[in-house]
Amino acid sequence: MIMADITNILSAAYKSNVLNTARSTGKYVAVDPSLYQGSWSGTYANNKSFNVTVSDVSGFRAKVHYQSEGVSKYQDVLIKDNSFRVGDTKFTLTAQGKAQIKNVVTDPASGQTYLDTAYATQSS
Repeated sequence: MIMADITNILSAAYKSNVLNTARSTGKYVAVDPSLYQGSWSGTYANNKSFNVTVSDVSGFRAKVHYQSEGVSKYQDVLIKDNSFRVGDTKFTLTAQGKAQIKNVVTDPASGQTYLDTAYATQSS
């Protein structure tokens, strides 16, 4: 019984720290490719869907394709502090298989910009 409790505690501590291993205020550090690689999808508050495909994760570098209703961006990115940017869009890993997406949107009628925030889930 005690050994099972210790194992559960160690397992929970490991899982909670897996995402924090890449936290750094200075240098870039290698990340676990399985945490980022694959297809991520979600929907903004205005019901526009988006898809982020992350591939070729090596060290702290990756190739990313962001797509959302007529917008398609390809970019090589650097991952730091669990996040990266693709154009005006920021991807932040919040938990294994979960990410927060923040996108700067410009209203064509008024020219004003606002921050659109959504959440994505990893499918593979």
